[in-house]
Amino acid sequence: MGNRVIQTDKAPKAIGPYSQAIQAGNFMFLSGQIPLDPKTGEFVKGDIRRQTQQVLENIKGILESQGLRMGNVVKVLLFLKDIGNFNQVNEVYATYFPSSPPARSTVEVSRLPKDAEIEIEVIAMI
Repeated sequence: MGNRVIQTDKAPKAIGPYSQAIQAGNFMFLSGQIPLDPKTGEFVKGDIRRQTQQVLENIKGILESQGLRMGNVVKVLLFLKDIGNFNQVNEVYATYFPSSPPARSTVEVSRLPKDAEIEIEVIAMI
């Protein structure tokens, strides 16, 4: 069984040589999403809460394009430029995973693509 490339206009186009997501067997691996508006390709304006919301909407858009939902997510990798934003990010994050949240790792990093403040990647079960 081969891999299947996932591409949708419900999330920003890849800004490098990678796919928005890959389906491999019963899993979908989403590339890291940063707070880009899929319509404009530009960063959304606003604080870390607004940026987190956009990232999660991008993830939701990719999943929904394949008939999946946030409840299919089993693992999240969350990258923050400033771990001081952890609580604000969690406030928004919790609204997308209100029950049975997926396993998650959160790390502070020195830099992210396009100098984003946040990047999130997920693995979903189909």
